[in-house]
Amino acid sequence: MLLDLHTHSIKSDDGRAKVENYCQWIKSKNLPIDGFVLTEHRQFDNESDYSALGEKYGLVILKGSEVETEYGHILVYGVTPALQEEFDFANIRIPLQTVLAACEKHGAVAAPAHPGRPRVGMFAHTDELGIPEGVGIVEVYNGGSRDQEDQIAQENAASLGYRGIGGSDSHIVSHVGRCATRFEQDIQSIDDLVAALKSGEFEAVSLKND
Repeated sequence: MLLDLHTHSIKSDDGRAKVENYCQWIKSKNLPIDGFVLTEHRQFDNESDYSALGEKYGLVILKGSEVETEYGHILVYGVTPALQEEFDFANIRIPLQTVLAACEKHGAVAAPAHPGRPRVGMFAHTDELGIPEGVGIVEVYNGGSRDQEDQIAQENAASLGYRGIGGSDSHIVSHVGRCATRFEQDIQSIDDLVAALKSGEFEAVSLKND
């Protein structure tokens, strides 16, 4: 399965895409992805249920979050009510170790987003703050990356032994599916996704030029 693990809808403050419009675009353009994960900024969307849309369009639509730490932005998969009690998702300076510890405690997965990006990427801060303990997965293909950002992410991930995921980081409909993650397992739920990420049996792929 190919899943885009990093997307934003109008639920995010800078998102301009409605979820159904993502679905329509994916189908109308015959994009090869099987679904996507909505990682809204500084929140977890407890209200929305996209199961009907997913069934209508034959897509897997899951929900995660993108939170902000002193090391930059972090994607979180497997958010539960108990995890939400551990830290304030709206805080723009959550300690990374707080996020990693909370995810470990509650069975979630945390992965630094666009880690090669200046300011909001993890590797922009490692010279000053050091290599954080507990990171195992980072985003190595990001649909919004510029210049050498993905290359920086890939080279650092390789040297540190991190596994890589891919996501479009889409904020508008036409950007969805630019990058994705390929899984051997069938993924239909967030629990399936978390289990697959923990298994290590996945690879990041770029679809930008396909």
